[in-house]
Amino acid sequence: MEAQTAPRTVRIGALELHFHVDETDGAGDVVMFDFVVPPNARVPAPHYHEACDEIVYGLDGIMTTTRAGVVHEVRKGDVVFIPRGIVHHHTNLHDEIARALIVIAPGTIGRRYFEEMAEAISQPGPPDMARLKEIMLRHGLVPA
Repeated sequence: MEAQTAPRTVRIGALELHFHVDETDGAGDVVMFDFVVPPNARVPAPHYHEACDEIVYGLDGIMTTTRAGVVHEVRKGDVVFIPRGIVHHHTNLHDEIARALIVIAPGTIGRRYFEEMAEAISQPGPPDMARLKEIMLRHGLVPA
């Protein structure tokens, strides 16, 4: 794989995901992106991953990550490891933008998942919850 000169960005509402490595790179064994969450945002709905682990590494601000019911305030340099099968979700309960580096291994939940969610959410009217759930399940995310 050649070095990427600029991340590939997916926007879901006010959220930004800047992919440095996605499922199309190399063997697809890892996905890595900057997750930018504006103040007082809550994303995604509580869920767990069937086939991959997730690592949250704080870059800026404070990302609140709840893992198995335990709240972690992830600040710059903090790490939260989320093994597959553990219910979790992320929020930004603070007044400044939160940024975290997310690593998913293996890379079963990649950029394509987020692109599909962005497309489904951007449709006119309220989101089609059945459609969102179908996308989640197809990519190995199980709503809690």
